[in-house]
Amino acid sequence: MVEFWWIYIWPVVWITIKIILLVVPLLLGVAYLTYAERKVIGAMHLRRGPNVVGPYGLLQPMADGMKLFFKETIIPSGANRGVFLIAPMLTFVLALVAWAVIPVGDGLVIANINVGILYLFAISSLGVYGILMAGWASNSKYAFLGGLRSAAQMVSYEVSMGFIIITVLLLVGSLNLSDIVMAQKNSVWFVIPMFPMAVIFFISTLAETNRHPFDMPEAEAELVAGFNVEYSAMAFALFFLGEYANMILMAGMTTILFLGGWLPPFDIAPFNWIPGPIWFAAKMAFILFIFLWVRATFPRYRYDQLMRLGWKVFLPISLAAVVIVGGAVVAFDISPLTNVVVK
Repeated sequence: MVEFWWIYIWPVVWITIKIILLVVPLLLGVAYLTYAERKVIGAMHLRRGPNVVGPYGLLQPMADGMKLFFKETIIPSGANRGVFLIAPMLTFVLALVAWAVIPVGDGLVIANINVGILYLFAISSLGVYGILMAGWASNSKYAFLGGLRSAAQMVSYEVSMGFIIITVLLLVGSLNLSDIVMAQKNSVWFVIPMFPMAVIFFISTLAETNRHPFDMPEAEAELVAGFNVEYSAMAFALFFLGEYANMILMAGMTTILFLGGWLPPFDIAPFNWIPGPIWFAAKMAFILFIFLWVRATFPRYRYDQLMRLGWKVFLPISLAAVVIVGGAVVAFDISPLTNVVVK
């Protein structure tokens, strides 16, 4: 009986505990990212933001969630009911399952697989299906057009993101996310030698998450409200939460690829007294602040400008970066930043 417990039951229990310990803070982060966005943009607009529900408005996310939960879910009469309801659930679930391979500290990861970056890229690429399904199932030309333009936008910028990730992998020599972080321990954070690539990656994450100034699906003047125009109540809330969960995911990816993950900026006291997960969260918070800062600062791009930037600017630059970094690695027969011999 004891062997049965330790061999079959305990591994399942332990994985469940790790999932809960990761998902609960993530969901709280998603809820309070909406609060932080309204506060940050309010401060930039010289106004207060949420300040009524609870002290300093801290209970505003809870009030919004309760309001959406108790609203009636209205499904258009001509909609495909099954696909209409599955689309927001798919978008939200994909934003959560991607965190299975994200290391928030040394050894603090649910699945430390050797192809973690491929898993991440595959999951983020699947996000386009939820948007396409929502646009098609709504039986509305506005929602359908919003879904198509959002899908084209996400696919376009995933190409550049993929090439930039390849440049990091060439320097590390591993597809494991923990190895990418540890490769920056004895050298410099990759953001320093690869600053242009980090900037392009960040801008691509804005387009990938449909955030301002690339929030084409939310272009109210042209498409009413994009692919989610027919959604209400909890179905709309799941799209909303999925978008913010994807923002946190992209901030985590940027932190791992370019900002040293959970590593402190200097491996000396008092910096190395702070636990790794705290550093990881602080770096993600910084990236998310830039997400919000960009929204309050820049006007929305036109759709043709958006596609031109992705295909005619970012794609050639990222391709050139792959060639240059790969050539440097081959020419010196070592990884120039990590001193790992390339076999």
